Amino acid sequence: MISFIIPAHNEEALLVDTLRILRVSATELGGGQPFEIIVVDDASTDATAEIARSSGARVETIDRRQIAATRNAGAKVARGDLLIFVDADTHVSAETLRQALAAVRDGAVGGGARFRFESGPRWAHVMGAIVGTVMRMLSWAAGCFIFARRVDFDAVGGFDERYFATEEIVLSRALKRRGRMVIVPSPVMTSGRKALMHGPGEVWRLTIGFLREGRGVVKRREGLHFWYDGRR
Repeated sequence: MISFIIPAHNEEALLVDTLRILRVSATELGGGQPFEIIVVDDASTDATAEIARSSGARVETIDRRQIAATRNAGAKVARGDLLIFVDADTHVSAETLRQALAAVRDGAVGGGARFRFESGPRWAHVMGAIVGTVMRMLSWAAGCFIFARRVDFDAVGGFDERYFATEEIVLSRALKRRGRMVIVPSPVMTSGRKALMHGPGEVWRLTIGFLREGRGVVKRREGLHFWYDGRR
């Protein structure tokens, strides 16, 4: 079984389309491939949970406001032997899923996909292309789409909850120590909303902070407004 896990905080505006497209894509896999969709509602104050339930998803509720913990909460209750983490603003095609399944059947322990922004300023598309290229070269999965065999995910302890950001890179590096990570060529489409709400100056400040402090800067929520300011 495939378990799709969607972390969500106040995602009523985009969650409907994400769930609809994901269900259609999973169904198009054919062959009676069983799957489940789990939405982990982390302290939402809007209609996120109601939308998820009305779309046929299972809803788990936590109150952590931390993406690593939210994803782990979904994995804890998932029944699948393949875990696929999808962000609430990300659209996944059937072809991307087919390629991920093929990679696992060929022995990969996990991986991700190329990503494209559906919207956003030009600088964000350029930066996304650069970051995406580097991550593919290093076999690191982008946070919007990550897959892992359950046995390997559990063996490395899941997402490291000491991190409030870059947890997908930490997981990718841990999984690579167990086997091959594959970044499939069929891209997922994710929103460019963060670039619309935060200018390049914010990205630059985050980069400088990381260069100065290293991992310490992503081990606390303070200063990570890019991810945790709650704006939607």
